[in-house]
Amino acid sequence: MTGAAYLCSEAVLRAGAGLVTLGIPESLNPIVASKLTCVITMPLPETPQRTLSYRAREEILKASEKVQVVVMGPGLSKNPETRMLILWLLETLPAKLVIDADGVNALAERPSLLRKIRDVILTPHPGEMAHLTGLGSSGEVQTRRREVATQFVKEYTNVTLVLKGHKTLVVDNKRLYINLTGNPGMASAGTGDVLTGLIAGLWAPGGLAAFEAAQLGVYLHGLAGDIARNEKGETSLIATDVLDALPKAFLAYKRKSRRS
Repeated sequence: MTGAAYLCSEAVLRAGAGLVTLGIPESLNPIVASKLTCVITMPLPETPQRTLSYRAREEILKASEKVQVVVMGPGLSKNPETRMLILWLLETLPAKLVIDADGVNALAERPSLLRKIRDVILTPHPGEMAHLTGLGSSGEVQTRRREVATQFVKEYTNVTLVLKGHKTLVVDNKRLYINLTGNPGMASAGTGDVLTGLIAGLWAPGGLAAFEAAQLGVYLHGLAGDIARNEKGETSLIATDVLDALPKAFLAYKRKSRRS
């Protein structure tokens, strides 16, 4: 899913990251490179289905040694070999991790890996959270959002959890934040990839702790969505509108911070 990778990478840059590298299956590299002017693309070995191959693991590990944060998940697919790669990387990578989408789905096979990761932010939607916790359905997660989230971080105390949806929750083993920015127009494909990249970009410089980066990212993401809604309308809102509104959201947040 090249669109997910594009949206996430662009959002990392919009959050202020100085350099972003995107690992991509080698045959898809021309497509992605033509869209991402400011992101470095790294062509990697691929499976016959054009997803990342397990053979890419050493190259990814070497590249990760030079970065502050690794984002894993957007657009990766549920290919069995790619899932094997994800699990190996989760156990091996030295960098701080933001895990979303198919990264969360792979982690559901071995959630105990979370105890081996020192710094990790998870950003699941309710369906992915249901898979991760074994609850079975997104509806069950939705009816007990706060309970499910707080119970999860009690079990995995090193995790900062972002449970997406209406009034997105940010939870760690000490705090719980309920976000009030955002609108129903943001419930469209790709907006979650923008959020994941935004959080990673805020966390990368090291000035913010995991919870603070996630909290600010969720707030700014919703604020950008509200700005885009005011310009485009709620019905027509798409993920690239949220991405394009991020600079205005940052400016609005800075003005608000100066006044307070």
